[in-house]
Amino acid sequence: MQTAFAEVNARRVGGVGRTGRKQGRMEELAMTPTTAFVIVVALLVVVAIVWMVNAQRHSRSLRDRFGPEYDRELNERGRRHAEKELDRRARRVAELPIRPLPEGERDRYAELWRAEQARFVDDPRGAVNEADRLVEEVMRRRGYPIGDFEQRAADISVDHPVVVENYRAAHHIATRLDRGQAATEDLRQAMVHYRTLFEDLLEEHIVPAHDVPYLRRT
Repeated sequence: MQTAFAEVNARRVGGVGRTGRKQGRMEELAMTPTTAFVIVVALLVVVAIVWMVNAQRHSRSLRDRFGPEYDRELNERGRRHAEKELDRRARRVAELPIRPLPEGERDRYAELWRAEQARFVDDPRGAVNEADRLVEEVMRRRGYPIGDFEQRAADISVDHPVVVENYRAAHHIATRLDRGQAATEDLRQAMVHYRTLFEDLLEEHIVPAHDVPYLRRT
């Protein structure tokens, strides 16, 4: 009997010992307010670093895609609003049915351009007006919606960011032409700007039927 009681007591003592050790380990693992604060701060720092890295990567992606148009928007709007606007443009154009022109159409429009370039010699005003119309027509044929000019320029900037500024410059001259404020040199510059965009839209270089030195790119 005494042996049985001894065994029971031993098990009780052992259980109490194990419970004490378990409680000790739990106390060791218990998180103090200071430890919790440090962990939270560390997590916030990690999240902030990840966000900054992603933001910088996104900015580089937009700069690479839009080139000079990125810098233009950055100067006008500031980084946050500029990148928001460029993202909006990219999403809008991604939903448009943009398509390349068939080879036959490219050849036909290239020939129309050559005719207007030759016309410039005798009728620079008429040639500039027709160049503006041809650019708009090719945009429409490729799937760009033809709304107000600023929206057209914004749409063009997504896939043609290097030449969109040529479009703006040519359009500005055409507007001055409507008011009778454009000189012949202005009209020459407009034709050069329009041709740069026109070739980009056609995706081919237009070789003139006859050399026109004063309409060469400078």
